[in-house]
Amino acid sequence: MASDPDRFLLQRGKRWYYQRRVPTQFSHIDERRFAKVSLKTESLEIARLRRDQLAEADDEYWMAMAVEAASPEGTGPTMRAALEHRYKAAISRAMAYGFSYKPAEPLAESRTIAELMARIRTLEANAGKSGDPSRADSEALLGGTPDPAATITVSEAFELYISRIAFDDQYNKSEAQRRSWEKTKRTSINYFIEQMGDLPLSEITRDKALEYRDWWMERMQPQDGDAKPVAPNTANRHIGNMRSLLERYFKHIGITDFEDPFRDFYFSGKTEAKRASFTDDWVRTRILVPGLFDGLRVELRVLIYLLIETGARLSELVNLRAEDIRLNAKVPHIAIRPEQNRELKTEDSRREIPLVGVAEIAMRACPEGFPYYYDKSTLVSANLMKAFRQRNLLPTSDHVIYSFRHAFEDRMLEGGLDYGLRCALMGHKNNRPEYGMGGSLEYRRSELLKIAHPFDAGVFASESNG
Repeated sequence: MASDPDRFLLQRGKRWYYQRRVPTQFSHIDERRFAKVSLKTESLEIARLRRDQLAEADDEYWMAMAVEAASPEGTGPTMRAALEHRYKAAISRAMAYGFSYKPAEPLAESRTIAELMARIRTLEANAGKSGDPSRADSEALLGGTPDPAATITVSEAFELYISRIAFDDQYNKSEAQRRSWEKTKRTSINYFIEQMGDLPLSEITRDKALEYRDWWMERMQPQDGDAKPVAPNTANRHIGNMRSLLERYFKHIGITDFEDPFRDFYFSGKTEAKRASFTDDWVRTRILVPGLFDGLRVELRVLIYLLIETGARLSELVNLRAEDIRLNAKVPHIAIRPEQNRELKTEDSRREIPLVGVAEIAMRACPEGFPYYYDKSTLVSANLMKAFRQRNLLPTSDHVIYSFRHAFEDRMLEGGLDYGLRCALMGHKNNRPEYGMGGSLEYRRSELLKIAHPFDAGVFASESNG
């Protein structure tokens, strides 16, 4: 409507009407030559709003009828799409007539006779020459459209969520990021299906949601054997993914007043688990040892030393591009930036980190980055964990490669680095008022040199690819 704000509008006297020719491609399913409805207003502004709703309703209805005509078998995803079009059409058409869409049974049970009569009078007023209201108007005002949520199951809704509904959530993700995102969501959906069944969405009532919450509550209690209790955040994440699926699906079919059966479900308890961090002594005496990593690919060895002295996430380092590695700058540094097809964890993750100590020497061995491992941070993590286990470099079972990031943060804190600088270098949100960009690269480098690990000049002398 942008090019013609009064498209499909017709004024007779002071009253406005919606008048639209039935598109040729839909003439075989709609016998009318024109769709014509009184908008019952003299206001052009109100007429445009009602016109928009009716135009959307007709578009959705014609699409639904075309799908149904092309799929006489009446089953499968194609027919489900037709149901969704009809449902959206009914919602928009009811709104255009000044009503909210309600299914027939709740409408009969909860609405007054006066409102029912008002809906019937609206039907009669917009009936065609035959005197019979159209199927589309009847479905919209009397709740005759089948509910798509009554036929689509949790697993089917999730596949639709992945393929269409959450398209924008995946748009800027790399393939590896997209797989990880889907895996997390799918795990949550599978938990629900395993415990509650693959229910139609309309059957996920408050009682069902409470039953599911109680199951998670039991898993948060001390368990028999070696099983660890589930952390509150874990339960919240999996319940939240189910909530998101329902909210996004109902929004997709046009329902904006969806009543969330999982509303107010949140476990506020905290776990006492302490993050594992490498001590300075462990790094200096056990890891920064010349020749220790001979036999590893040079890329993996470089990544180890970058992890130690930058505190960056492994996924951020693995995906550095050549233009992000600035070894010839006045202050050699790396730039952590998003790409068109790769997201950063948060907007605050965008940052520049000076290269100090062993990190600068190591980075010069891979000035173009790590193309062999690009978008394969999971593989790199597995390879590094294997190398560290073989060399007995993990102090406890809680230590992982990510422990280098925790160690870097601890060193900055113990070294007295400013809170804002620590946030800037870690890529964390600074909850204090911001008055700058975290300092110049020169300033950042001078501060990092205060905590850089001393190292033997031969620690990176060998460059065997193994």
